[in-house]
Amino acid sequence: MKEEKKKLTVADILKVTNGTLVIGEKNEKCEDFCRDSREVKPNDIYLGIQGEKINGSTFFEEAFKKGAKGAILQNIEITQEQITKYAKDKFIILVEDTIKAMQQIATYKRSLYNIPVVAITGSVGKTSTKDMLASVLNEKCKTLKTAGNYNNHIGVPLTIFRLKQEEAMVVEMGMSHLGEIRTLSKIARPNVCVITNVGTSHIGNLGSRENILKAKLEILEGMQENGTLVINNDNDLLHKWYLENKEKYKIITYGIENESDYMAENIISKENESIYKLKGTKQQIQVPVAGNHFVQNSLCAIAVGSIFNIPLEDIAKGILNFKLTEKRMDITTKNNITIISDYYNANYDSMKAALNYLGKVQEKRKIAVLGDMLELGKYSKELHQKIGEEVVKNQIDILITVGEEAKQIAQVAQDNNKNSKNTKVTQVKICKSNQEAIEIINKIKQEKDCILLKASHGMNFGEILEGITK
Repeated sequence: MKEEKKKLTVADILKVTNGTLVIGEKNEKCEDFCRDSREVKPNDIYLGIQGEKINGSTFFEEAFKKGAKGAILQNIEITQEQITKYAKDKFIILVEDTIKAMQQIATYKRSLYNIPVVAITGSVGKTSTKDMLASVLNEKCKTLKTAGNYNNHIGVPLTIFRLKQEEAMVVEMGMSHLGEIRTLSKIARPNVCVITNVGTSHIGNLGSRENILKAKLEILEGMQENGTLVINNDNDLLHKWYLENKEKYKIITYGIENESDYMAENIISKENESIYKLKGTKQQIQVPVAGNHFVQNSLCAIAVGSIFNIPLEDIAKGILNFKLTEKRMDITTKNNITIISDYYNANYDSMKAALNYLGKVQEKRKIAVLGDMLELGKYSKELHQKIGEEVVKNQIDILITVGEEAKQIAQVAQDNNKNSKNTKVTQVKICKSNQEAIEIINKIKQEKDCILLKASHGMNFGEILEGITK
């Protein structure tokens, strides 16, 4: 399966970007790229990105001092003194738009690799599904995956730039507006596309779940001919779309509830794992993270692994050995208190799943520390109130909210306490700041508690984790 890859050169970059070579040799090879001058390593190519306030191109000399051998820059004048200083061993390319140039270079580099590429999108579960898929594919061949959540117009090119001797690639694709996934898919040219679900993430920008579905389906526009789409058939909008379009595309489905190509049965849910039998087989699948949403992810991994003819026992091994990206359902124990850190991002679907997991924890006091879900626009009040209903439904013992929007979660729980004779949240605390939440948690926490920290990334819940684990 291994093949010698063509090396990317300065000449290739000039050709695909229509850039101008200020200094340097056209035959210089370009392997590693970096957009942060503070993180540059020897022989990197520095990418000077124009931000809202700062033009990264102005830091190219700092990058050169750290060993970068070249730079791709925009909106900057290179002085004669700089030309003289760096002409011997550096190159500088000027382009109109560095981000557009990155995308053009990534598109070209992708064309040099005849390898399987899997692209993943969805309102929730992209990163954990990516981690699991990559682990499964690694059972067959060396696989590159998106680092962290580098899933946007900059992150996808940076992922492709990392391609070297890998034999497969798993690329995560995120979006907040229509048109964004179309661009990413046309860069990555996937053989297999995965849509994990269609929820409410970014609904404030897109206006409706139907528009979110439309945005996710843009992934098909870059899919290679004879490519395969893998979808979560339990998601209502994806299920409806599948029934209407199953004759138009090559589609593989997975699910727990709706009849699908890959299904789980006899699911046993434990505190730190789930075990089930793959329907139609004798294969038992062990998922090392609890929650039905991770069972869904594993079914997706089985579907994709099967496309690439990976034996089922190897797929099961890849699922068992996968590691979650940091800050996503990161479960730690400190002083006999279990802490679930899941605050890289939050929307209704992921918040609901996290509360469902917490609700199933047994023999422990359940504490949910919930912050604002951002970018929900006019739907914010309604969706935060629905999370309040999930808090009650999952019989959470103590609710602590942080942020203006999260007050709606607390309000629903408080109203339920007044009106219900049965299910009650024993304590509801509304905080204005992370520090206030830290003080409350440190006062009330006790051995055998299970504490969930869940909020959008912008709420900086890492502060709370640090404050309660000192």
